Amino acid sequence: MLNLNRIAIMSHPGHFSIRCAAGLLLVATLTAWCDAAVLRGRVVDAGTKAVLPCRLYVQAENGTWLFAKSLGKTGSALVCSIERGPRSVEKHVTLSADAFEVEVPAGNVKLTVELGKEFQPLTRTVNVGTEPVDIELPLSRWIDMPARGWYSGDTHIHRKLEDMPNVMLAEDLHVTFPLSHWVREAYEPATNGKVGADVKPAPMHVAKDRVIWPLNTEYELFNLRGKPHTQGAVLVINQQGGTELSAPPVQAVATAAHQTGALLDLDKHTWNWTPMIVPVMQADLFELANNHIWRTEFAFKNWTLDHLPKTWEIETGPGGYTEWGWIDWGFKTYYAFLNCGFRLRPTGGTGGGVHSVPVGFGRVYVNVHGEFSYDKWIKGLDAGDSFVTTGPMLLVEFNSQRPGTVFQDQKSAVVTGTAESPVPLDRIEVIVNGDVVRTIKPTNTPTKAGGFSSAISETLPLAHSAWVVVRCFDAPSSQRFRYAHSAPAHYEIDGPVRPKRREVTYFIDRMAQEIVRNHQVLSAEELAEYQQALQIYQKLAETAKN
Repeated sequence: MLNLNRIAIMSHPGHFSIRCAAGLLLVATLTAWCDAAVLRGRVVDAGTKAVLPCRLYVQAENGTWLFAKSLGKTGSALVCSIERGPRSVEKHVTLSADAFEVEVPAGNVKLTVELGKEFQPLTRTVNVGTEPVDIELPLSRWIDMPARGWYSGDTHIHRKLEDMPNVMLAEDLHVTFPLSHWVREAYEPATNGKVGADVKPAPMHVAKDRVIWPLNTEYELFNLRGKPHTQGAVLVINQQGGTELSAPPVQAVATAAHQTGALLDLDKHTWNWTPMIVPVMQADLFELANNHIWRTEFAFKNWTLDHLPKTWEIETGPGGYTEWGWIDWGFKTYYAFLNCGFRLRPTGGTGGGVHSVPVGFGRVYVNVHGEFSYDKWIKGLDAGDSFVTTGPMLLVEFNSQRPGTVFQDQKSAVVTGTAESPVPLDRIEVIVNGDVVRTIKPTNTPTKAGGFSSAISETLPLAHSAWVVVRCFDAPSSQRFRYAHSAPAHYEIDGPVRPKRREVTYFIDRMAQEIVRNHQVLSAEELAEYQQALQIYQKLAETAKN
């Protein structure tokens, strides 16, 4: 087991010296902070009363964010304080399963407690005077996914290895891949981008069903020979070695990864090199919940806006695309790759530690048969026996088989299961080859545990080869979207699925643009990888349909 003895020491807002300038102080400020009290509390399971780890937000009446500390002798409270805009703010601590305390000013104090996706969030406002206050914050589990054989993970994390035991337990994650290497310069070996201690390629157990794989590299190239020249990002997770490799070119990285059982995780769909690395590197995973999808307000409305597909009907608004536009762009890019024959498996990666998002906010659930093990989980992720979520749970089968199954000569897709959520769902959709072919109105039947469940039972005739997925959405609140998305099942009937012309044309145009942009910047060998991708898409265009 990993040592959990780690406590983050914070300077609390109330711990400062008041200095007078010409004997004058603002009375309101003096009153707000001199009339301070200690707020102590415990987060507990509403049923068993066991003390729980959690993510805790504390905000004073004047809007100031406060950070609790753990009262456990070996407890920990790790601070996350990141702002990416006035309303894109993440200010919390992840707490071990111990009592906590925080010094607060007099007045109303708002506390919000969350524990992963399977407990109902709790918000409580406490009025504090000058005396210590003790509170108990009960969390209720609305669903138990491990009891059904499903275990969650986050494949993209920018947190220190020593932070991960605390963070995993506080976010109710079972498998994590913190980055040990982060390469941002072209031609730099991963060893030059080391972000943590030397680690061995072996699972590190936080608990029986909580595992860290510590050797993972992100190639996120922003600079080339000391000058800005963005290429993009790809992650190597479950890495066994190969940290001496650099990029570009990327083929050697892909070969080394696949020869040793590592997986290539596509970070975001709009990077410059994304349409190249999918066919050339034979990427394995596609982050359907990526690190621009946050708990707090969506911020990057114009990032890579010049790559927006003009014919894909992506929603835009003032300043660029909307949050739904970004999510939909990701979905449609994923569908376009599937239609081109690249059977990427979906995953969720938050980039937690860099952006205003908690680790595990978007996550992937993998089905594990029998007793949990890391080997079973990573094999299930690679097989596509999974779904991605930012809120709801999606438990579906295709012709009585798990997601990821490949069917031969099956002329109909029978989709069954349930979509479950802590709040009522807005809609459930069945997608075939990128088209919404069925929209299901959820029944939102209340469950005994306090969630809502909606049955899915659809039979779809298939005349040609196809892939099928299911997705569902909470009712949108203030233009925010919480969703779940299954991995695809594949039906092989009459050869490969045919790409849509607008999809493959977009990839052709993107590669042509990148070849021009990289001309006389990359070497002939490096530029050849873009040309190889262009030729692949041009060949696919010969069979494209309108």
